[in-house]
Amino acid sequence: MRVQHLTELDADARTRLMQRSTADVQRVMPQVQAIMEAVQQRGDDALREYTARFDGVNLPDFDFRVSADEIAAAYEQVDTALVDSLKQARDNLTRFHREQLPSQEMHDLQPGVQAGRMWRPIERVGLYAPGGKAVYPSTVLMLGTPALVADCPQRVLCVPPSPDGTLPPAILVAADVVGLKDIFKLGGGQAIAAMAFGTETVPNVYKIFGPGNIYVVAAKIWAASSGLPLAIDCPPGPSEVVIIADETAQPAFVAADLLSQAEHGEDSAVILLTPSERLAHEVNAAVEAQITDLPRAGLIREALDHYGMILIVEDLDAGVCFSNEYAPEHLEIMTEDPWAVNANITNAGSVFLGHYSPVTMGDYLSGTNHVIPTGGYARAFSPLSVDEFVKKLEVQTLTPEGLQALQQPLRALTAAEGFTAHQRAVDIRLS
Repeated sequence: MRVQHLTELDADARTRLMQRSTADVQRVMPQVQAIMEAVQQRGDDALREYTARFDGVNLPDFDFRVSADEIAAAYEQVDTALVDSLKQARDNLTRFHREQLPSQEMHDLQPGVQAGRMWRPIERVGLYAPGGKAVYPSTVLMLGTPALVADCPQRVLCVPPSPDGTLPPAILVAADVVGLKDIFKLGGGQAIAAMAFGTETVPNVYKIFGPGNIYVVAAKIWAASSGLPLAIDCPPGPSEVVIIADETAQPAFVAADLLSQAEHGEDSAVILLTPSERLAHEVNAAVEAQITDLPRAGLIREALDHYGMILIVEDLDAGVCFSNEYAPEHLEIMTEDPWAVNANITNAGSVFLGHYSPVTMGDYLSGTNHVIPTGGYARAFSPLSVDEFVKKLEVQTLTPEGLQALQQPLRALTAAEGFTAHQRAVDIRLS
């Protein structure tokens, strides 16, 4: 990895570092639009056409919907240890996400005037778990658990199929563990289109969640801006981690965590910020030592070469300042007092405090969600939570006394805006 003092980083290099790997969504938008419109117009026929073209599934009797028999068979094909681990991950996720359920209370604002917010689950949600280079049962848990905790009545899952028309057994078991019933063997933009518009087989939904490649991202953006009453979650991007570490950090730990995130893909971004020049060089050496026996070493090296950096900062405050500007998906703080450093963090998706809190645990088992804003979106967006699966209804109730107390203040406001009928709706009740 490149080792450099932050103060010596020129403006162009800093800009490139901040930009990460920015996918040009507009480049694929014409192709995605054609897919979306074809699915809207031709339904299942278009889905079969695109599934054959992009996923290699050429089966005349191919059924998109996963059957109960397929789920039962999946349990026979995975180790019981995996099933137990999926259930443990689900349980921690459930405990964490239950704490996020909003309160449903009314508040006395003044005598005779009460107001509050009540939440209701989104009735139909669509979940997308990517395929391709790897299998992601953990993502199924991360999407499915908050939807389950929120009690969304219909939860649709789409996952890209293999050329033989099947889904990985681990995916099916994970889906079953979080109670998903409507599971479809569909990937790419066509899966998003199916959930957005609905087809003969796939129900339409009101909000779509989940990461994916550039075509999935473009399809979600297109669907959300097409005039449909449809929402999407934060646009996903390549994985990233920033580590703030001082001289108390173990170089081997830091190196392992940098490599674990670079392992996601050649466009992953990994950065170490440290005031210790010794640690910087020891981490660099540890990265070289650990990378040699990793199966994805070539891919990792590409990520490190393009989007990896070890930056020596003047002090921890300078590291915090850079990190807040970068707004990383994952932030590890391996310092003598990580809580003190964390107190000054304003922009980060998921924060891991201390020497024994690797991002890996957040990816799988600690209970926090691993669907997290990337690409600087953590400046304004939060990790996936129960909040994303519910909507809040404002509720108010007034007594005659409360209405009368507000009659005169209302008169000034309605007169200023010229809304006579608004005022009459109150006056008629008090006449």
